[in-house]
Amino acid sequence: MRQQSCLARLLASAAVTAMLAAGLAGCQTAGMSDVTGSLGARTEANPATDPHRTAEVYGERFRANPKDPDVALKYGQALRAIGQRAQAVAVLERAAILNPGNKAVLAGWGRALADNGQSQQAFDVLGRAHTPANPDWRILSVQGTTLDKLGRHDDARRYYASALRIRPDEPSVLSNLGMSYVLTKELAKAEEVLRRAYASARADSRIRQNLALVVGLQGRFDEAESIVKADLPANEAEANVAYLKQMLGRGANARAGAGDVLGPDSRKS
Repeated sequence: MRQQSCLARLLASAAVTAMLAAGLAGCQTAGMSDVTGSLGARTEANPATDPHRTAEVYGERFRANPKDPDVALKYGQALRAIGQRAQAVAVLERAAILNPGNKAVLAGWGRALADNGQSQQAFDVLGRAHTPANPDWRILSVQGTTLDKLGRHDDARRYYASALRIRPDEPSVLSNLGMSYVLTKELAKAEEVLRRAYASARADSRIRQNLALVVGLQGRFDEAESIVKADLPANEAEANVAYLKQMLGRGANARAGAGDVLGPDSRKS
């Protein structure tokens, strides 16, 4: 059904987005922070820059020196920001070949693969981007989203649990866990986890939108609308409400839409 397909595409985008990207820019796992399934999910560029211009600049630098891992990572991130996911995969795959064993490059490549829907390959590459002796909670969380997209929800939740042992109550991980429960139609559990994420001082608007989606899927559309509009400028609030209505179906169809969205087989493609 159309709504089921819409949610599947939404979750498949793993917009598992860039909530901590700026803080991670110089870190081993730059760009690895994600929130699954948020409304209007996308990889976000720095709002002070033009992402297309950023892609042009780093594209020129990458072509001049494809061995520079930092340039490759920034170019890949810029390509993701403008929706050129397959090209981001190609750039970062080449960077990984030219920089064997570079865990930051592997992390970026794995994330680009996840963005591009190549979930099994993403999971395998991300496993090489950290070690059991030195696990990275961000990578564990993204690995969880790839497993969710493969329909391996129990395995995914073990990865989220491992991430949360390292980073207790991290809202981005909790949000991914909550959306995992959406996929198995455990909406009460999803709401409980997403409310924990939303209560965090580190939560952002994408987590609020995920919570609104889950509340709406349970037929409480007025409450969902109030959540998604909270503390936003009027134009942005209305845009979010419009998207929420698109996801859930309008008015009296919201509850029926929940069944359509999740369906008997809610596995992500």
